[in-house]
Amino acid sequence: MKKLIMITSVALTLTLIGGCTNKSVVRYGDATAVETTDISFGSTDLQKVAGQMTDSLLLSPVVGTLTANSRPIIFVESIKNKTSEHIDTESITDSIATKLLRSGKFRFVDMDRVAAARKQLEFQQNSGMVDTNKAMQLGKQVGAQYMLYGNLASIVKSNKDKSDVYYKFTLRLMDLESGLVEWADETEIRKTKEKEFVSW
Repeated sequence: MKKLIMITSVALTLTLIGGCTNKSVVRYGDATAVETTDISFGSTDLQKVAGQMTDSLLLSPVVGTLTANSRPIIFVESIKNKTSEHIDTESITDSIATKLLRSGKFRFVDMDRVAAARKQLEFQQNSGMVDTNKAMQLGKQVGAQYMLYGNLASIVKSNKDKSDVYYKFTLRLMDLESGLVEWADETEIRKTKEKEFVSW
């Protein structure tokens, strides 16, 4: 009887232990919340640099003059990643372009889609499958007046107790006809990670 009670007790204990295993739980989070998983470039940094630089550009007196009576056409070049990390700089470029377009002050030429647009126009003109009276005409596209371009660079320092990373994001607006840079700004981020010693 004691042996049966003991076996039952062990089995019950193992069942309880087995019932307490870890399981993954998926939840929605706040996309704008500060993320501090590590010191690498993250979503908070992307939102910060895109937001600050867009606001700086839109509030610039020079840009105010350029957009006073018209909506200039801009070509946004992909941000250059000069850091040692793999960073999706296309997301930074997309965020800046979207915010500028939503401001209502600019129009855009999407150079990443020019090849696809040309292919579609050539199909409409040359395939014989599209009514020529309704086909879009070649040579009607509008060129950009300004180019927006920039760089993301970093300096990383570390020792056995501390890691420090400094990011600098620079953005410039160039008049394509004259080659003059009409506006430029930069923003910085510094992140550190230290070992903390906890006494018991």
